[in-house]
Amino acid sequence: MTAANEPDVRTKILLAAKTLFAKQGFEGTTVRQVCDAAGANVALVSYHFGGKDNLFKALFDEFFPAEEAMEPFREAFERPARGVATLIEQVMLYVFRDPDLSTIMEQEIMMRSPRISIIQARAFPIWSALRDMLQRGREEGVFRFRCLDTTLLMVLGSMMFHKRAYYFQPLFLEGPQRSEDVIADTIRYVYGALGAVAPGEGGAPT
Repeated sequence: MTAANEPDVRTKILLAAKTLFAKQGFEGTTVRQVCDAAGANVALVSYHFGGKDNLFKALFDEFFPAEEAMEPFREAFERPARGVATLIEQVMLYVFRDPDLSTIMEQEIMMRSPRISIIQARAFPIWSALRDMLQRGREEGVFRFRCLDTTLLMVLGSMMFHKRAYYFQPLFLEGPQRSEDVIADTIRYVYGALGAVAPGEGGAPT
């Protein structure tokens, strides 16, 4: 008998795939390995997903925030001075909650894999919202920067690169940081680079 709060077999397969794809890469992981980790019959990948490629797509359908997830923040996004900080905060919270999926994204992007379009379809609405806020903020005199494209890349890097902190651990002097402090520091850093004051600091709008 399955406990009421125990994931069903389809969810178990998705969770196992997410863990293994992050650890071994998509190409380095077999369907059998996924099913062994999930405690499922190998035929169930075909039954539930129609194969390994569709299993990859299902990961992003299931675990990547849909565009609708931005709806509660639309009002904040209308004001670049606040909206950029809100987007940074929400993206970083997501990365802290689900580091495996963001690792899979990075792997696929670095490999320029044929699956990159699956990621673009889900991530680009969010990145487009960020780009538009940066552009509007510059037009309104809230932000100061030379090139929109370069600035977009720098902000994206600031949001995502912290998850690789383990690599730089031998250089650190101040010990582990709380996720909320890392997010706050990132927002301050980005706003400083944009020639602005982070919301809630120094009389900046909240």
